Amino acid sequence: MAGAGGPAGDSAGGAETGAGETGGTGGAVGSEGRSGRDVGRTAVDLRGRRSARVLGEARVRQGWGRVRASFFPVLQASVAAGASYAIGRHVLGHEFPFFAPVSAWVALGFSMDRQVRRVAELAIGVAVGVGLGDLVVHVIGSGWWQVALVLAVSALLARFIDRGVVLATQAGVQALVIVGLPALGANGGPLGRWTDALVGGAVALAVAALTPSDPRRRPRMQAKNAVGELAGMLHLLARGLRNGSAHDVEDALIRGRASQPALDDWREGARNARDLARVSPAGRRHRDELTALGNSAVRVDRAMRNARVLVRRALATIEDGHVHDRADVATVVDGFAVACDDLGIALATGREPVRAREELLVLAGRLDPFVLAPDDWHVQSLVLLCRSLVVDLLEATGEDPGAARDALPEL
Repeated sequence: MAGAGGPAGDSAGGAETGAGETGGTGGAVGSEGRSGRDVGRTAVDLRGRRSARVLGEARVRQGWGRVRASFFPVLQASVAAGASYAIGRHVLGHEFPFFAPVSAWVALGFSMDRQVRRVAELAIGVAVGVGLGDLVVHVIGSGWWQVALVLAVSALLARFIDRGVVLATQAGVQALVIVGLPALGANGGPLGRWTDALVGGAVALAVAALTPSDPRRRPRMQAKNAVGELAGMLHLLARGLRNGSAHDVEDALIRGRASQPALDDWREGARNARDLARVSPAGRRHRDELTALGNSAVRVDRAMRNARVLVRRALATIEDGHVHDRADVATVVDGFAVACDDLGIALATGREPVRAREELLVLAGRLDPFVLAPDDWHVQSLVLLCRSLVVDLLEATGEDPGAARDALPEL
């Protein structure tokens, strides 16, 4: 019995031991599972923080670019608004000449695209709206139907005066303010607010007419900012390829996506400058450069889109561990970035981007996938994407599309 019991006990003990070991193993597995999940969450958190940092840097960089471009126009409009208020207060004797600075600020705005016609449209729109609003308030009072009436009459009158859309819009808005808030700035009799609006419009017109304006200034600065975003993205990509760092390549992709507002601003600014060149004597003198800036904006936007495709492909190859001989591709991409730096400087100063074009032509001649990566089709796919990118960049420098494609080695 004892002997039988002994083995039974041993068996039971062994079972318990086994159970304990199994439980311990299960605990270890559970611990490893929890550890794996923690690591995964940490990686996600780090990626999120890194993404937020790159996006934040892009927003700050682009924000400062907009501040630099708008600083002088904002300063001019602010001084004009203050001067208008001073004239209304100390010359006309109005206690609260509210619509004098409103008219000046609305007419001038904060952009360097100050065509005298556009400033006049805005100034007249404000004056028409304020005058009609004052008339309605003094004759028939204020209320819901007076608001509807003054909006309709002011918009139709503005359409009769001129075809400009902004004139009608401003006339309606200012009339609505007067009728909706009849006590706002009421001084100087029934025409007091109207004369304030005239003062502000006159000051704005004087500033627009007397301030020399170069239509190239804004698109040049926008070109430098946008091309700088592309260059920064390519520098990050080159570093990631050289070091095999998926983090750097991810940052490049995030920066490329965040750069779209800068590219959109450049395209819009170049388009506005081209429109100005058709009607402005100063614009006609610079028509060729403004046209070239507009064409470059389209080409650089296309290059950015191709560069994002290249980055996504590079990220996939690095994460899969397929890219082994990537030094040559990294060198080419870094050369693209340097050429973009030179292109941005040339566009910002109005010079012909000869240096950037020559650098890109040399790089284009190296883009033979069977020479750069004879045994790795993953790297070859990156080279093929680089071929599309370099053609877009060459066209952005003013190179003929056929010549840009001919610079590539035959496949």
